[in-house]
Amino acid sequence: MVRAGGTLLGPMKNLTRRRFGKTLAGAAAAVAAGASLPRIALAQLAKAGLLRFPDNFVWGCSTAAYQVEGAVNEDGRKPSVWDTFSHTPGKTFQGETGDVADDSYHLYKEDVKLLKNLGVGGYRFSISWSRVFPDGTGQPNEKGLAYYQRVVDELLKNNIAPYITLFHWDLPQALPGGWQSRDTSKAFADYAAYIAKHLSDRVGHFFTINEFTCFTDLGYKTGRFAPGLKLPDGEVNQIRHNAVLAHGLAVEAIRANGKSGTQVGLAENATVYVPVIEDQKQIEAARRATREENAPFLTALMEGKYTDGYLQREGANAPKVEAGDMKIIGNPLDFVGLNVYTPEYVRADSSAAGYIVEKRQTSYPRMASDWLYIGPEVIYWAVRNVSDIWRPKALYITENGCSADDVVTANGRIEDTDRVMYLRNHLTHLHRAASESYPIKGYFLWSLMDNYEWADGYSKRFGLHYVDFKTQTRTPKLSAEWYREVVSRNAVE
Repeated sequence: MVRAGGTLLGPMKNLTRRRFGKTLAGAAAAVAAGASLPRIALAQLAKAGLLRFPDNFVWGCSTAAYQVEGAVNEDGRKPSVWDTFSHTPGKTFQGETGDVADDSYHLYKEDVKLLKNLGVGGYRFSISWSRVFPDGTGQPNEKGLAYYQRVVDELLKNNIAPYITLFHWDLPQALPGGWQSRDTSKAFADYAAYIAKHLSDRVGHFFTINEFTCFTDLGYKTGRFAPGLKLPDGEVNQIRHNAVLAHGLAVEAIRANGKSGTQVGLAENATVYVPVIEDQKQIEAARRATREENAPFLTALMEGKYTDGYLQREGANAPKVEAGDMKIIGNPLDFVGLNVYTPEYVRADSSAAGYIVEKRQTSYPRMASDWLYIGPEVIYWAVRNVSDIWRPKALYITENGCSADDVVTANGRIEDTDRVMYLRNHLTHLHRAASESYPIKGYFLWSLMDNYEWADGYSKRFGLHYVDFKTQTRTPKLSAEWYREVVSRNAVE
């Protein structure tokens, strides 16, 4: 309330959203009646709605090499499995490939300017393994390394910290057997060692691998992604094992070859289980589901073992584990990165597992991608479940964002209000996790700009910047304006 003389009555810090609405309505009525409203009142009302994040919280954006770089045949780079897959008829939307993508190989300085204009403090990007080691192993390609050195230097010049992902699905085609071979795990460790040795003087955070299931199960079981195989369960489980072994070997290689203090973790799209009702019984069911349903990947890394349930379910198809493997796989991490998009809902039941995963109704809302179901609370439970089960030192949201049917208006604007809705709601729930003292250190939005969306080609747009793929023009969307405000305030409204 406002009294004569323009001072405020009542503690503004106790202003709830409902009371805020009533106060604002009263203020509007007062203005309509001809009364003047002191500026301090409006300022304090505006601040009351802000949800602030911790000091030193890192705001950033993410991309991946094959999705943005292009220049697939330049400066010594050789094909990855995604080059081969995307050039195979019928594998991608309209046969589209990443040959040019966003041409970030040539336009990286322009892309750093986009980051600078957003005000972000971090940029998570991946290195093309076959650009640095064209054959996957053996002789490194100095021109490939030099490109990433230029990118890192340009970021640092603009006060943006580089966060490097070593593997985002683009396996060198030349590696015999791909992830079916244990030798690929060893080759990955050698590649990780080389990168850490040459870049850790300027890069403080390395992510070993991005999203295990997307290159193991989707690549070797369903065939939806590169290399497009459909193998039996036993072979797929061994591929999964080779992948998590590669992660563990890379952790050791980075620590052995990187500058002292280098931080290492991973970026994983662990399936997130949300309790249907927030009571202790359902919360425990969500924890059980999180641990068991992520058994081949995140659980194995965090515990250094496969769960009894996973081994029992797979039986004769369980992976063959050599002596010392699980200790390597379970190497302690400095942080865990979580790629968070969509929830699964669980409830407690009387089965041996103690939970059941609910089926979605056909009316459940989603974004432009058919898999991207909307459930903003997923980001809170991603952080909480992982923290409550495994107590990591630090957590980052390494991807979060959405596809939208973006349209350029007659005046050249992209009014992606649906993306703003998605992001605002997710960040509101992420703030809850931060306010409850979970160790969330940063948020990397997917993605900086529209790019090559794997098997969906260029048909799905996830970026804050609209890309005209014919001219390579980048145009900020409404969501870019909104995110810039979030970053500048270190708060979401």
